[in-house]
Amino acid sequence: ALIPDWARVGHVGYGPNRIVGQTYMGLEGLFGVPLDVAATYLVLFTIYGAVLEYSGAGKYFIDVSFATFGQSRSGPGRTTTLAGFLLGTVSGSGTATTVTLGSVAWPILRRAGYPQAEGGGVLAAAGIGAILSPPTLGAAAFIIAEFLGVSYLQVLLYALIPSLLYYLGIILAIEADARRFRTQGVDIETPPLGYLLWRYGYHFSSLLLIVVLMAIGLSPFRAVFYATIAAFLLSFLSREYRMGPRRIYDALVAGAMGVLPVAATCAAAGIIVAVVTLTGLGLKLSSLIIALAGGALLLTALYSAVAILVLGLAVPVTASFIISAVVIAPAFTELGVPTFAAYMFVFYYAVLSEVSPPTALAAVAASAITGGNAFKTMMLTWKYTLPAFLVPFAFVLSPNGQGLLLQGPLLQIGLTFLVSSIAVAALAVATGAWLFGPARIPERVLCGAAGLLLLYLEPFWVGIGLGVLAVGVVVHLVGRRVVGGNSNENANPATEPATGIPGASAEAKAESSRAERPD
Repeated sequence: ALIPDWARVGHVGYGPNRIVGQTYMGLEGLFGVPLDVAATYLVLFTIYGAVLEYSGAGKYFIDVSFATFGQSRSGPGRTTTLAGFLLGTVSGSGTATTVTLGSVAWPILRRAGYPQAEGGGVLAAAGIGAILSPPTLGAAAFIIAEFLGVSYLQVLLYALIPSLLYYLGIILAIEADARRFRTQGVDIETPPLGYLLWRYGYHFSSLLLIVVLMAIGLSPFRAVFYATIAAFLLSFLSREYRMGPRRIYDALVAGAMGVLPVAATCAAAGIIVAVVTLTGLGLKLSSLIIALAGGALLLTALYSAVAILVLGLAVPVTASFIISAVVIAPAFTELGVPTFAAYMFVFYYAVLSEVSPPTALAAVAASAITGGNAFKTMMLTWKYTLPAFLVPFAFVLSPNGQGLLLQGPLLQIGLTFLVSSIAVAALAVATGAWLFGPARIPERVLCGAAGLLLLYLEPFWVGIGLGVLAVGVVVHLVGRRVVGGNSNENANPATEPATGIPGASAEAKAESSRAERPD
């Protein structure tokens, strides 16, 4: 009597024969969709990534990133972000990309003047972006396609605008950091960008080939197979990286070894899905979430986000997505949210578990490279990835938000993207403490509130959000004029001006000073 009906969880029980049949003999358990995807698609993509790596693409992507942004003060941060995106096409793992990127990019960030924790945050955010962005999108993208019964290319289109918003948020945060920490451009010896594109630009060819082949109707299986052959043949254009028998063998071994952890995860997740389906636990938990939220879509989204992040503390990204898609996504669909929007919401929060405390594998890996405090690095990674945490709410809270998934009329999609970009910029001001100069608490609060209102993407709330943002900008400009206009750029809104680093704490200043000393 003390437990309400909606909170009671139980079933009549099942015998060993039924459990074994469900988990091992049918197509819903061990040999279900997750393992099928791993054996069909993922093994080919990991082999393709290994072939790209052994053909010299990884080094080339880093060189292109360094050559693209030159020696501007925000160049090191931009370079790290672009390199993370390009390397992600090879690795497909956020933590692995962070480690690979960190070994090359952290010395550059340190020389530019980044404190250890902030540098680790940039590395982790850039690394995790690799599995949020086309054209790879990680293993979960193939599972989304199978669950929805759509093409892999369609899933890539779903992720296109959210990925642009994610990187917009990182770039704006980097621009703010470059001014707050007064970072310096770093002289890096790389060939000119034009030469790199002319001499080694063929490394992009196989990536473009995958998209083109899927666009004309080929399956992902055939597209990545042909792209792997193309990457192998193109390797002979470089004398240093041409793939002879030994390199081919090493690439195949690396690809096969790379898929093993993912395949094991998919198999284990398939067993969990079978048990959840057999017992009806998925429907019960989704009903429980709706009941706790009182049928309110916003609360349902909040509770679901927390549940997915908690689940991600214990299991890898792919397993987290599979389980959440079965257990949590039905809560959204029962409230009228389209299935594709619910799955994309679940996907983003499953990925973001890699940068969420207290585990945050990507952030921990970055802190190990920079030598910074692990927890502080986690929290600063949140600053860079904030748009990725908030934009998915737009998918499920409003039909207009589905324009971010390229659903709806072209004009609506364009307006939705524009408003969301303004929202991301407002959130960057709130977290980065910089607008036209150091931003103080009042304008940061106003900009943060405006960003949240704008992401609701309904005309009424968009109007209010734009108004609040305008007030925040006016408050900022008036404050700058009162304290002396442009001379205020050297003042610290949070600490004493004597720190020498606007907007930075004493600890960050000390870290920056240590980072500038020669090794």
